[in-house]
Amino acid sequence: MNMYRNKKIAVFFMLPAVIFVVLFIYYPIIQNFFYSLFRWNSFSPDRVFVGLDYYRRLFKDPVFYIALKNNALYAFISIIVQVGLGLVLAAILEEKAFRKYQTFFRTTFFLPAVISITVVGLLWQLIYNPNIGLLNAALKAIGLENLTRAWLGDSKTAMLSVIATSQWQYTGYIMILFLIAIQKIPEELYESAMLDGANAFSKFFYITVPQVADTIVVSMIITMIGGFKVFDEVYVMTAGGPGRSTEVLASYLYRSGFRNDEMGYAATIATIIFAITFVTTLIQLKASKANKEE
Repeated sequence: MNMYRNKKIAVFFMLPAVIFVVLFIYYPIIQNFFYSLFRWNSFSPDRVFVGLDYYRRLFKDPVFYIALKNNALYAFISIIVQVGLGLVLAAILEEKAFRKYQTFFRTTFFLPAVISITVVGLLWQLIYNPNIGLLNAALKAIGLENLTRAWLGDSKTAMLSVIATSQWQYTGYIMILFLIAIQKIPEELYESAMLDGANAFSKFFYITVPQVADTIVVSMIITMIGGFKVFDEVYVMTAGGPGRSTEVLASYLYRSGFRNDEMGYAATIATIIFAITFVTTLIQLKASKANKEE
């Protein structure tokens, strides 16, 4: 009887959270898929059922594949730089020789993450400016004038330039997550390794990395989802140009829905973004679980 009462109390406390999740997460996802089956616009209440026509159109759309490739590149580089470099920086700052400087470097690296994305985008627009930008000026100063270019105006470098901005902004945030995880590792493990003659690299690969494996998975999921949801940086810095060279799925969604007023097509793109992030997250979680069981 007491156990049954405890379950009722638990359900009572969980109910508001469940209702919130259903109303503001699951219901909009289902509703978005429903809207993707209709041709409609924001100025008319009328909707025409088209079934899966928008999905067929999307998979034949060359712009979709440009955007998908850019998102995949964004996610891949973000995982390598933010997760990889973030972990290395955290491990370095936790070394005894650097601990007294940790507060300074932690603040320095984390500061960009709290700056508005719009401000960061405008700041890096100035840095990349071919005439007055700091990057070209620095290259000229060290004798590499042949490398100067219009970074955001060249389709070959525009996407990588936008991606580099995101790495500058968010690597510090991921580093903080790893710092917290590393600080929870028992110091005895490192002391035992030192007695066995382990060097810094051995301690990093055989103690630090395995002990923060869960944080690595979480960080990879965060950066991967961020890579496929990215919009603000692209919109502020290039608006998808030059041409469509920096188009990503979210900017193509915005263009389709709010510029071309094809809300059904925009809903289709949104459904694909959800599907990609959901499936890749599941794969990462499954892979992480399989590694633990081994």
